[in-house]
Amino acid sequence: MVQRMGMVIGIEPDRIEEYKRLHAAVWPEILAQLSACHVTNYSIFLRQPENLMFAYWEYAGSDFAGDMARMAANPRTRAWWALCGPCQRPLESRAKGEWWAMMTEVFHHD
Repeated sequence: MVQRMGMVIGIEPDRIEEYKRLHAAVWPEILAQLSACHVTNYSIFLRQPENLMFAYWEYAGSDFAGDMARMAANPRTRAWWALCGPCQRPLESRAKGEWWAMMTEVFHHD
């Protein structure tokens, strides 16, 4: 069963163009790692002037925590996050251990 997941984070206003540039040419290893961890249909949206990013993906695996741990253990993923992380501004209201704050789905229509 596919799980639809949404998450939100802030972005530093002076890093928006850098973040866009990074995501215009995502490293192939990062895309392969996402697929290997059962993450598909991944999109990131930007809202200005609030400087918020909304991400959506679909998870098709059976062990989300395990897949996310495997992704986090990958050296190339950690290198990618080291580039993207300084651009991001996590929400103060996020749960312990979160970087992007997970959101609750309240409506869906196919």
